[in-house]
Amino acid sequence: MSLAITSTTIKVACSSCNLRELCMPISFGTEDMKRLDEVVATRHHVKQGELLFRDGEPFKSLFAIRTGFFKTSVSTPEGHEQVTGFQMAGEIIGLDGIVTDQHSCNAVALEDAEVCVMPFANVEELSREFPVLQRHVHKIMSREIVRENSMMLLIGNMRSEERLAAFLLNLVQRLHARGFSQSEIVLRMSREEIGSYLGMKLETVSRAFSKFSDEGIIEVKQRYVAILNAPALKKIVNPTGCV
Repeated sequence: MSLAITSTTIKVACSSCNLRELCMPISFGTEDMKRLDEVVATRHHVKQGELLFRDGEPFKSLFAIRTGFFKTSVSTPEGHEQVTGFQMAGEIIGLDGIVTDQHSCNAVALEDAEVCVMPFANVEELSREFPVLQRHVHKIMSREIVRENSMMLLIGNMRSEERLAAFLLNLVQRLHARGFSQSEIVLRMSREEIGSYLGMKLETVSRAFSKFSDEGIIEVKQRYVAILNAPALKKIVNPTGCV
């Protein structure tokens, strides 16, 4: 059983949430959005280090992240943790459980977080009334497939420095879409977790950060990262300049 429910349950409304355009269909009107409020059952707080759900747990709900950061991971046959993704506010997690009716990974809060709980039965019922919601869920699932394929390509075909550069660019792009700086990041994950996600050893991650810093591409102060030369970072990922 997950360990996430640590506070009083709060009833919330999608219609009054400032993140609704990130996790709900933009084409919904005001009245439709109020109807959509029925999808979200409650809001839960998840403390840093706690599980939202675990591998093998029965799948019942999707979770829209309202605040905070999460990581998803699986255990390797050797018992090591393999990080499979990092999720932030405005993104939906829990999709891994749809196929088999049970979760296939662990979701852990990297900082104190808040999630909106969307029972999947509610999502399915309302999807029959609003096909646009069904298309939106399919779109989210497709995006996850594309992200996973991109990750496989990243690990398989890129050098370590290219992997880290692509990771930083992707992270700052996602944060900027949520109103944060286009050039500054506070990393919620550790260097070791980044390495696990990118298929790199901790020492390799640290060397790549140091190299970027020495070359004046980024500035690093513990978990604070400032991108000083975005074109140079992009050139590392795409040295030929092809689109």
